[in-house]
Amino acid sequence: MASIYSCMECGTNLNLHTTHLFPPDFYFEAGNKNTISFAQIDSTKFRFVKEDKIRPFFETINYWGIQRKRTKLICNSCGKLVGHVYDDGPPMMTGTGQFGFGPSQAIPRAPRYRFKVKALRITSET
Repeated sequence: MASIYSCMECGTNLNLHTTHLFPPDFYFEAGNKNTISFAQIDSTKFRFVKEDKIRPFFETINYWGIQRKRTKLICNSCGKLVGHVYDDGPPMMTGTGQFGFGPSQAIPRAPRYRFKVKALRITSET
């Protein structure tokens, strides 16, 4: 059974398909509270705004903080924030790695499109 995902604010169909939906336990549990993640989206329905924040975390006087890069997903029709794109990107290094154990401990993944459940109206298609 397929679902129709539309914007809660304006009711526009966002063209999200359940075939591209990640299972709830695909990513770590703590990051999936009240969100659903998709592997692909229709980019004509959204505006993408880059966000680059540095959270303050003062361990020493010269330490700036934790840098977080993500992209905001904004509905094209009404301008409401509906989610974020997280680009986990390529591994941190190339080469054989320490002791020849491989290139990196980071696993390269495609971008994940995470939507807030409260920003979506989900109806089932019969």
